[in-house]
Amino acid sequence: MNEASPGPLLQLRGVGKRFPGVIALAGVDFTVRAAEIHALLGENGAGKSTLIKVLTGVYEASEGEISFEGRAVRPGSPKEAEELGISTVYQEVNLLPALSVAENLLLGRQPGLGGFINWGATKRHAREALLRLGLDLDVEAELGTLSVALQQMVAIARALDLNARLLILDEPTASLDEHEVAELFKVMRRLRDQGMGIVFVTHFLDQVYAVTDRITVLRNGTLVGEYLTADLPRLALVSKMIGREVNDIAGRSGELPAPDDAAPVIIESRGLTRRDALHPLDLTLRRGEVTGLAGLLGSGRTETARLLFGIDQADGGELKVRGEAVRMASAREAVRLGLAFCSEDRKSEGILPNLSVRENLILALQGKQGIWKTVTRVEQEALCAHYIAALRIKTPDAETPIKNLSGGNQQKVLLARWLATKPALIILDEPTRGIDIGARAEIEALIGRLRADGLAVLLISSEIEEIVRNSTRVVVLRERRRTADFQGHAIEPEALMRAMAGASPVNGGHS
Repeated sequence: MNEASPGPLLQLRGVGKRFPGVIALAGVDFTVRAAEIHALLGENGAGKSTLIKVLTGVYEASEGEISFEGRAVRPGSPKEAEELGISTVYQEVNLLPALSVAENLLLGRQPGLGGFINWGATKRHAREALLRLGLDLDVEAELGTLSVALQQMVAIARALDLNARLLILDEPTASLDEHEVAELFKVMRRLRDQGMGIVFVTHFLDQVYAVTDRITVLRNGTLVGEYLTADLPRLALVSKMIGREVNDIAGRSGELPAPDDAAPVIIESRGLTRRDALHPLDLTLRRGEVTGLAGLLGSGRTETARLLFGIDQADGGELKVRGEAVRMASAREAVRLGLAFCSEDRKSEGILPNLSVRENLILALQGKQGIWKTVTRVEQEALCAHYIAALRIKTPDAETPIKNLSGGNQQKVLLARWLATKPALIILDEPTRGIDIGARAEIEALIGRLRADGLAVLLISSEIEEIVRNSTRVVVLRERRRTADFQGHAIEPEALMRAMAGASPVNGGHS
């Protein structure tokens, strides 16, 4: 940590934010000092985005106090926050790509008189602002012609030109390569050494340990704690983020069968990659096995699923389905090949809330068969009756709007939707998120039955216990790379957490 750090620049005390039926933040304390880089970390739903929006005036805090440079503040808009000296640079740069670098840097503040812009002064000012970051750019170039990394640098230069004293960087490295990340870190360190406070939001633990002085961890809208980066081991950080100590996580029950390397391969990827989403990945999914995909948020789990299912297209590598090379151009192609995918975003990418249970359930089967071979009403009703009974879906009848069902029963309908297509492989992305304990147990039991029936299952979960309980093999992703794999009784909580954290593998993990 920078020894020259003075007292707090920003202090939040007991800050909360409530929405109808949801507590997004509850009594959070957060302190950022001048001349430090402070990581704000947490998994999905931790409250990081809400906290930033409260800080920058997008949301008004429901309770608590905010002070900046020693005085109480309550920004009512991002513009008010900027006037106080709090600026944010987002992963998606929110500048105007069709305007020049100079125009973006001084937008709304161009020097001139009587409504006329002094373009010479504008360009000189822009060059000076960029030189503060050590950048020598063509300020007349269209912003959109620059790389994402340089666009972010322009956004940072604009923030500094607005006299920012607190800079919030929200996932700034998500679309950068290693060289661009290194250049950004140089700028961050230079700004810190000039006395600026920086809040750094990221999912990449390697980057946290490379550049930050302190860490604050949030979980489920509450504060877990604040720590000096140098004093917090990686494994301890992962434990705090996921809310479980290694010793609190149950090991395997011993009931799952040993992995079978002779089982037929359903899908195989070799060097499958997509820029800014996933480094080259080798993955083999076999009939009658549950392969767990473990990793922290941002590790590349969902990106892998989307590539395998054709939602996103790979930039390189090879994909085979049952030994035949394929180019997965769309989700329709994936369904035709016998693949199924339950998205983690049940509300936006799963259910059609105003349609009935029956209409939701038969969608994938009808899509697979095409418009010329409709599923008759009699067939639809028979399918619904079968799966409502088989999966114990609690609904008054098949014509009930799916939005009226509980989250767990909605998830069962989505599972039924895909099982009706008779897939060879089903990808389950966070299948038990947001559902009650009873429904969770039923869905895990269903995963076991699918495995026993010969399906290949790819299970993606942020719950280590869920991965440990249900997987015959586990692949661990970190920083968008495959870092370790485990089989059978080597699938133990500590081994997985070490691999997720980037610590040395133990007990059968293979890097």
